[in-house]
Amino acid sequence: MKDMRAVVIQKPGAIALKRVSIPTPPEGFVRVKVQAAAICATDLEVLDGNIPANYPLIPGHEWSGIVDAVGSKADTSWIGKRVVGSNDVACLKCEACRSGNWRYCKDFEEIGFRRDGAYAEYVVVPAYGLCELPENVSFVHGALCEPLGVALGTLEKANAKFGDTCLIMGAGSIGLCILAVARAMGMRKIVVCAATEKRLSIAKKMGASYTIATGGQDFSPQDFREEMKGIHPNGTDVVIDATGMEECIQNCLKLARKGGTVVLAGYGRGKLMNIRIDDIHINNLRIIGAGNNWNQHQKAVSLMSEGLIDIEHFATDLISLEEYEKGLELARKRPEGFLKAVFTANQEQ
Repeated sequence: MKDMRAVVIQKPGAIALKRVSIPTPPEGFVRVKVQAAAICATDLEVLDGNIPANYPLIPGHEWSGIVDAVGSKADTSWIGKRVVGSNDVACLKCEACRSGNWRYCKDFEEIGFRRDGAYAEYVVVPAYGLCELPENVSFVHGALCEPLGVALGTLEKANAKFGDTCLIMGAGSIGLCILAVARAMGMRKIVVCAATEKRLSIAKKMGASYTIATGGQDFSPQDFREEMKGIHPNGTDVVIDATGMEECIQNCLKLARKGGTVVLAGYGRGKLMNIRIDDIHINNLRIIGAGNNWNQHQKAVSLMSEGLIDIEHFATDLISLEEYEKGLELARKRPEGFLKAVFTANQEQ
């Protein structure tokens, strides 16, 4: 077989299932037979042309699979192994790479954005970013290492610690992953807020101490802040925005305690926003940018394997590549009970 099925974005707004050539792994890379690939909200941004990408492009950066071929200078012992891995393609030679900050590399590219991703039967990835997936972690669960890694990186950047109070704005997959990590590390009085109740019931089942639906017609920002005052009277130690929305970020700045930390983990879609600088200045807030997972895959796999974090239930809809339109529509409309659509090579996995 010389070709494969792949979902290809030909240009912004134009996507189709096609037959394309099976890629050959270059030096230092391996080819993975994809077993699971989750649809992420940022994939919709690539489809809509809101994120820079190299078109035509196969999207998909949340994946797992089995190594079936290696390029030159890649370890042949990877062949046949179950894996997940980093999407970061970097030179590994510059100062940024040598310090472990691959995303600061001037030659940085990301699989699923600048390079073809995993909405396909095969994907080519760098060998240096691979992590072996234990047998007790399913391929579907393994594909969720990427968003879990975002949560791990977010709380690491925040210097969050055991006993800290926490407020999470947003109950999408990233917000809920942050909740899972916050619970596992012993943060307390964890509040999850979302505009509607659609996913707050999931947050409750996952152990959120409190949930607040902020989008009611009669529920004002002042009402929200008053309710939070009853939960965290002196403000919140760590406030995390996982929405990228202006009103939510404004509330985050007002709800953090004096000297507290606000973490911006949501994608702002390139929008300019109004914030009150004095909320930061007068209250001595730490504002942290937290995009991407910064190669937290191994930690994510270990937490999954040891049963400390289980987010496999995030995969609410298992689909085939032929059902890509259904998956993208679910991701865009987010009906009640939906979290993730995941392409699987075998829908019984």
